[in-house]
Amino acid sequence: MILTGPEITAAASDGRLRITPFDQTQVNPNSYNVRLGRSLLVYTGDVLDPHRPNLTRHVEIGAEGQVLEPGQLYLGHTVEHVGSDVFVPLLFGRSSVGRLGLFVEITAPIGDIGFHGQWTLMLSSIRPLRVYAGMKIGQIMFFVAVGPITPYAGKYQASEGPRPSAFWRDERPAPVVVS
Repeated sequence: MILTGPEITAAASDGRLRITPFDQTQVNPNSYNVRLGRSLLVYTGDVLDPHRPNLTRHVEIGAEGQVLEPGQLYLGHTVEHVGSDVFVPLLFGRSSVGRLGLFVEITAPIGDIGFHGQWTLMLSSIRPLRVYAGMKIGQIMFFVAVGPITPYAGKYQASEGPRPSAFWRDERPAPVVVS
């Protein structure tokens, strides 16, 4: 089951989910709009390696906005800190930005129960596109969980700003057995 707008408002009021700052005008019929924060990260290496830390360059979005170039991945973040110990959050791009050719969440829309923080956005544009800090860029929906809950306690907990991949912290190449 998905939470409706009025239930998102009620759950934010009674603490079942946290959205900071909360703005009633960002509540939709069954989602909550989130805004783009000021910071972007761009990977600087020619080849990314999931088994090692990858270097990034910080970009601050100014008042004139920032042009996103095709073929480049930008890691952005939400202004809002969002999380719940009760509901499963899913983040998607708003259709308005999708119609401009912007992918907001490439492959990882699901959030874990118990995560609280700013969400890292994986931004990729089809054409050069100017984005602005504070623009409504995505929407989070909340789903009811069924069964016992084990809260998230992973490496991205309490994120502030965009966070690069930390895949390398947990994953090691598995030996390949050839028979």
